[in-house]
Amino acid sequence: MIRNYGREDDEPDAGGGADEAMTVRLYQFATSPFCAKVRKILDYKGVAYELVEVDYLERRELLLASGQIMVPALTLETGETIVDSERIASQLDELYPQPTIFPSEWRGVHLALARYFDTELEDALFRAAVPDEIEHYRRQGADREAFWRLLRERKYGAGFCEQMVRENPANFERARAMLAPLDDTLRERAFLLGRIGYADFALYGQLGYLNLTGELKIPADLASLRAYYGRMDRITSVLEPNL
Repeated sequence: MIRNYGREDDEPDAGGGADEAMTVRLYQFATSPFCAKVRKILDYKGVAYELVEVDYLERRELLLASGQIMVPALTLETGETIVDSERIASQLDELYPQPTIFPSEWRGVHLALARYFDTELEDALFRAAVPDEIEHYRRQGADREAFWRLLRERKYGAGFCEQMVRENPANFERARAMLAPLDDTLRERAFLLGRIGYADFALYGQLGYLNLTGELKIPADLASLRAYYGRMDRITSVLEPNL
């Protein structure tokens, strides 16, 4: 499935034809936090792009574009396709420098925080979200659910998926404990370091694990974090006036 973002649906392509100019194209899985990160960066920078929802089993178009089967993958206007969300973010900031996602005085801190979110925090939120991911792929068909389970159990061991279902309350509590300090940080500021940057987009992507069903499952007592997620979710190329 391909959807256009960053311009009105009835706005004509520059030059009048799709074949005359390359369009930025993002290949994604809807449940991927790393794809959510890249989507929001594109939105923030006001880059028009096509969103390609890659079939979980049939990845031929992704393979042809990128030479591999992992998402996110981003095809640029030049025709070059790059992979890995951090590399994509850095390349986008070079190509579209304003507004920047790497404030010069905080670049290293943003990278360090984002790498923590994309590893340690990702593991906790992923485990808490396993039941919702299973349901997501079940709705797409038994074959896609079976393939998703196969890949996870190949990585984590036999019985992993059902174990995560049984341990869901404990996994949510672990995730909550890791999120609580972030909620505390966000009580007095709009973004993690005051000014929006790369770490915010990484955290936004990971928090998407708690919104897979459309019902936001960030714990109600983490009110500042819930407000932050909503604030990030609304960001386009123009920040809200009070931010």
